[in-house]
Amino acid sequence: MASQTQGIQQLLAAEKRAAEKVSEARKRKARRLKQAKEEAQDEIEKYRKERERQFREFEAKHMGSREDVASKIEVDTKRRIEEMSKAVQSQKEPVRIVNNYYYKF
Repeated sequence: MASQTQGIQQLLAAEKRAAEKVSEARKRKARRLKQAKEEAQDEIEKYRKERERQFREFEAKHMGSREDVASKIEVDTKRRIEEMSKAVQSQKEPVRIVNNYYYKF
């Protein structure tokens, strides 16, 4: 009976050691996953910063600064407003004639 108890104790001890090894392996895996995730986030951040830098460089090269773009838009808007005002002025007389004719009847 003592040998059976001793055998059971050995099995329980072996099971406990195995459970500890499995637990340690899971902890190592969790640490590796966390480290991999942090490294991936760092790499993503570096990539994002590099792409932003490239975009700003492209933007500056092809479009100029934001102030230049804003001034170009403002100049274009003023030009279009002037063109529309001229078109309205040139069509006022024909519209007035049509209105006078229409309201006579």
